[in-house]
Amino acid sequence: MLLLGAYFFIFWRGLRLYWMTPDAFGRYLALGCVALVTSQAFFNMSVVLGLMPNKGIPLPLISYGGSAVLCTLITFGLLLSVSDRATTR
Repeated sequence: MLLLGAYFFIFWRGLRLYWMTPDAFGRYLALGCVALVTSQAFFNMSVVLGLMPNKGIPLPLISYGGSAVLCTLITFGLLLSVSDRATTR
């Protein structure tokens, strides 16, 4: 439940950033990044529960994999950049 709550928190903060960002590019970038991470987590959890067939999608920030971790960290870096630009204006 703690892990599910953490992904819900990431989703909530990403949507909040989407609504607070003044420029359109930052809004869509934030929405795309948060959708990428949360949908990846949703698909992985559905496979674990047996609701979907196995697709090989890793759980963001938990499953070990060099390229998946790197892409997730880049995504969070983009979110932090959008957040920084939204608060400085």
